[in-house]
Amino acid sequence: MRIDHTAADRPVAAAGRATIGGAATVLFLGLTAGVQMSDRGVHAIISPAVRATFQVGDAVMGALHGLAGILVASALAVPLAKLADRHSRKAILLGLIFFWGMLTALGALAPNFALFFVGRAASGVTEFAMIPIVYSLIPDLVPDRWRVPANLIFAALMATGASAGFYLAGNLLDLAARVGAARGLDPWRAALLLLSLSAIPLLVAGLATVDPPRARMAAVAARDESLLAFVVSQLRRILLFLGAAGGLAVAVQALTPMIAMALVRRFGSDTGAVGHALGLVTLASSLASLPAAGLFDRVLRDRLGEGARPTVMAVAAALAIPCAAGLAFAASAGQAIGLVAAFLLTTCVANALIPTMLQDLAPPALCARCFAAYSFLIAAFCAVGPLLSGLISQFVAHDDLLTAIAAASVGALLLAVVSAGLSRRMALADKTFNPDACDT
Repeated sequence: MRIDHTAADRPVAAAGRATIGGAATVLFLGLTAGVQMSDRGVHAIISPAVRATFQVGDAVMGALHGLAGILVASALAVPLAKLADRHSRKAILLGLIFFWGMLTALGALAPNFALFFVGRAASGVTEFAMIPIVYSLIPDLVPDRWRVPANLIFAALMATGASAGFYLAGNLLDLAARVGAARGLDPWRAALLLLSLSAIPLLVAGLATVDPPRARMAAVAARDESLLAFVVSQLRRILLFLGAAGGLAVAVQALTPMIAMALVRRFGSDTGAVGHALGLVTLASSLASLPAAGLFDRVLRDRLGEGARPTVMAVAAALAIPCAAGLAFAASAGQAIGLVAAFLLTTCVANALIPTMLQDLAPPALCARCFAAYSFLIAAFCAVGPLLSGLISQFVAHDDLLTAIAAASVGALLLAVVSAGLSRRMALADKTFNPDACDT
């Protein structure tokens, strides 16, 4: 289905007129997502303490980071995105921020692992529901020529938050130990309580943000378009896209939430020092990858057209394979951190253009739902990552978690390379493909 949108039918941003309010809202959304993503870095660093408190194994910790932290959360985010396609996106985002703070605090107070698992899943819902709504907002907030930079700026702020979670987790735990000591709280519990308080300033700032109108034609089309019809019409393209993005997701999640515990175990590293190092390499690799991906997209787009972005994915994923494989043979913590940095840089480049690719593909009336459905499906891959690392470690690698991470990541990256390569071939063969993009 193709819809012709005139300039009068489009939101202000899509018609080409940028506003300060729209730019400020993009920055706020990135900051909010960054704060929420810092939760994941903190959880990765406190994993050894959580494991010791509840006396569970690597497989269970992998399930915590994968099933609770990602899969369950993203499944419940889908109906919330459907609401966002029909109602005020600003109001829904403010509600998600409020519930994220409340649920993070409640999870910190869980008396047993089962309740902690449930609390983690519930707080994760708010994180996953926010991202598809944001990516449906961006085409309405900025002109089309600024859409890729806006996507990359949002991703950079989100990555900065995730990095800060790693880097500042040790400092947060030190502060939490002093705050929680008088109340008999474990430091990791007090740390999560302190993190939950960041929801308060975010709510205050969020009240001043822009709630942009949708295109009139997109609202009309919402009555006639369905997610199922869109999937059927673009099934092969979507499957290849999911294979590439999913392989990358498995590889990254096999490493990110488990790597701190693996380094502490193999090399006896200090948890705080590991957190600082991982925070720095996560931030540096994420921020370096975004302008690189934007440059590659600009240079290759004129030559390869629709094939440019899957080409970037395939090449970057292929370069990540030796980085992941090398972790199994790392002789020191410093060497392992270096390999992690190279792995994160290449996988971040591969992932950087995914939101823009999905915006290109998704019909405007289904944009938030497409991103939510994508988030759920990709979350299934994400959940496999830490779970696979934990299972390989506990049942195959004799608790050698670093080797298990390497094995899980390499296999997933091979899937990404093959899928992205086939997607590139399909895009180059189909010169006439012109999808109903979110911003058209």
